[in-house]
Amino acid sequence: MKTYDFTLRQLQYVVAVADMMSFRRAAELCHVSQPSLSAQVAKMEAALAVSLFERDRRGVLVTAAGQELIARARRVLVEAADLADAADRFVDPLTRTLRIGVIPTVGPYMLPHVVPALRTTYPRLTLIWTEDKTDALVRAIHHGDLDAALLALEADLDDLDHRTIAVDPFVLAVPPGHALERGKEPVTRNRLRGQHVLLLDDGHCFRDQVLDYCSGNRLLELGFRATSLPTLTQMVASGAGVTLLPAIAVPTETHRSELSIRTLARPVPYRTIVLGWRRRSPLADTLRTVADTLRATLERDRDVPQPTATSASSGRRR
Repeated sequence: MKTYDFTLRQLQYVVAVADMMSFRRAAELCHVSQPSLSAQVAKMEAALAVSLFERDRRGVLVTAAGQELIARARRVLVEAADLADAADRFVDPLTRTLRIGVIPTVGPYMLPHVVPALRTTYPRLTLIWTEDKTDALVRAIHHGDLDAALLALEADLDDLDHRTIAVDPFVLAVPPGHALERGKEPVTRNRLRGQHVLLLDDGHCFRDQVLDYCSGNRLLELGFRATSLPTLTQMVASGAGVTLLPAIAVPTETHRSELSIRTLARPVPYRTIVLGWRRRSPLADTLRTVADTLRATLERDRDVPQPTATSASSGRRR
């Protein structure tokens, strides 16, 4: 049987240095002293007979050989984590820690509804939530840093497996007194032509979905781009323009900002909220169970849109 002159711990140290591009910060991340981490990385390089990093006063660079070998090291660490996770299934799959990501346009509006239900249903399950944009979450899942994430299916999810949680229709948000506030019929896309629209910053999948819906209608995007939906709705409330909101955000955002909400004419734009995870993950069965609980919780909650693309309701806060 072949033996190896390096350990999983050394692989973790090497990947940490590559991620942080610093031996000092990698040592802090791994909770070891810098001399200890540096010595273990050097042993790893000696075992492979290859230099993984170039070190000088300006910092750390990954060598050409390091680029390939560190990518393989990541895969080994993911497989090692899968081995431990697979063993957990034979004990109690819902007595563990799950690391779940969530995009910013879902987290503040869904988590307050579902986290208490998850805690009650699975009292021995520990959930660690991480909020970030779609690209970062998908990358973290593939690297093994997250087990799953709440995402919009319409975004680029690479090859993640998933379970549908809810369908979240979009609605139109305008400032009180705006011309689009008038009328009882749903607002058509043609009526949005020439309107000044406020959007989220680049990198938010919701921005891309709104742009896709509005394409061809000659909307005028304002120079200001919000980093969050609360900022976006406050700008709309101030009269700066109009925007589209996911219906799941309406109860919260109309509570803290003076907005008029109008439904949109069919076909109503929407996004599909899913729980996504890496294909062949040993946690797949556990994640499907958690996803089913998330969906059932939202379906029972009258304050959260039901999973139908036409379920948004109009309303105005005075």
